[in-house]
Amino acid sequence: IRGGYCLSKSDFILLFGNQIGYTSVLYYLFLPAAVIAYYLIPKKHRWLALLGASALFYYLLFSNRSQKLVFALSIVISWVGGLILGKLKDSSAEKRSCALSVSIILSALPLILMDGDKMLMSVAGDRYGIRNLIIPLGISFYTLQIIAYLADIYTGKAEVQKNILKYTLFVSFFPQLIQGPINRFDALAHQLYERHSFDADNAKRALLLIGFGMMKKFAIADLLVRSINGCLNHIDGSTPGSIVVFGILLYSAQQYADFSGGIDMVRGVSQLFGIKLAENFRQPYFSISLGDFWRRWHITLGAWMRDYVFYPFALRPSMQKLGKWSGDKLGRHWGRTLPASIANILVFFLVGLWHGADAHFIWWGLYNGIVIAAADLASPLFERMIKLFRVNTETAFWHVWRILRTFIVVNIGWYFDRIEDFGDVLTGFYNTLFNFRADLFMSVLKSYSVNYIGMSLRIAIIGCLIIFVVSVLRERKGDVAGEILKLNVVARFAIYTFVLVLTIGSFAYAPSAGGFIYANF
Repeated sequence: IRGGYCLSKSDFILLFGNQIGYTSVLYYLFLPAAVIAYYLIPKKHRWLALLGASALFYYLLFSNRSQKLVFALSIVISWVGGLILGKLKDSSAEKRSCALSVSIILSALPLILMDGDKMLMSVAGDRYGIRNLIIPLGISFYTLQIIAYLADIYTGKAEVQKNILKYTLFVSFFPQLIQGPINRFDALAHQLYERHSFDADNAKRALLLIGFGMMKKFAIADLLVRSINGCLNHIDGSTPGSIVVFGILLYSAQQYADFSGGIDMVRGVSQLFGIKLAENFRQPYFSISLGDFWRRWHITLGAWMRDYVFYPFALRPSMQKLGKWSGDKLGRHWGRTLPASIANILVFFLVGLWHGADAHFIWWGLYNGIVIAAADLASPLFERMIKLFRVNTETAFWHVWRILRTFIVVNIGWYFDRIEDFGDVLTGFYNTLFNFRADLFMSVLKSYSVNYIGMSLRIAIIGCLIIFVVSVLRERKGDVAGEILKLNVVARFAIYTFVLVLTIGSFAYAPSAGGFIYANF
């Protein structure tokens, strides 16, 4: 600019970073521009504005050409696969099954390679940059979305999208690209192509949701990183069990704040465009069983596994034969439950594998599957015990007890999820049970840079209390956003200011504005 200063590429990267993400400054420059452009363009072309914004987002997200190529190939291969399945609609079951299998395998091949990359690197090392060379961010999410699209065409639930640009938008819609939710074609696609008009009330609700998600991410999840690392990164025989339990409880809060906060931001951003994404969390820590927890936590992954793994596997002729045999030999309950229990173990093995090929994820998945299967198989025993001890299951005390019991069961699972070495997991369990040493808790905690951790924990606790209050209201079917918007200007300003100060204040104590945990899966 004549007489002024123009940013060089290096200056731009220094200020805004060389990648775009939900926590980057660049994203919050990109987003308002995308929203304004969307509503300025004639309604019939607005889906093209979304496609352009999504393409630009992905271009800015990665500088590695191989990652862009992998993503583009996944889109083209699955689109062609959908066209073939559509043309084979009246063909034999064998042809259609073969076409579906080939389409899914080719579309999912990069994800399969990602889960096998640890084995590849154990042989060749990572000197060739295998991970960075081929694997796009968000691959686990969009691959499942692609598989669901192909399977739904096969079963007749979804129509074939013949326009490759519209199909590309379905796969690459930028708010959900990195960490979901995993949307179905029949629920999302028509919203992307509809002619939305700007709705001020809808925009206000969207901004509230984005702000709530940012508070979760920055004022809780990012602030807890240093404390969790101090408690759980170097577990040995001398680590008090009280420190391990504290670290797991913090990780429980971090996981929920990070993932649900990110999803709130994603859903809020989509809502700015008039698009409603699938719900992914519904107060999971108010669950009354582990099965109920998985109907409230990462809802779209659970629904995907139910529809495309659980039912197809449990209803296989071999599983039906097993059910008949076990019903004859072990009783009606086992006949109904055993095939479903085996299917649940398979589902959660795959859930663990979906999170990564690391052994601790597999153990975590199997733990969840085995506990749910055992609970289902033993349900008659539990019912007899309740009758024997004359427990009144209608009381608030019993309901609270079931919530606390489920919370403990879930947190036992987090040992496997967070502590990567299996030997350290066993040490952590041993110290929790036999070396708790509550008397050493404060002295050990103070050794973890207490000046930073102390204030971080205080801010995070305030954030958790806000989440708790909102969760209670939502559990009671309350419209929290609607009630806030009904308040007078002074009350609304006070709420907005408090949450904003809490969020911005957290930046002084967070080690960094890190990425989202689930974006790495």
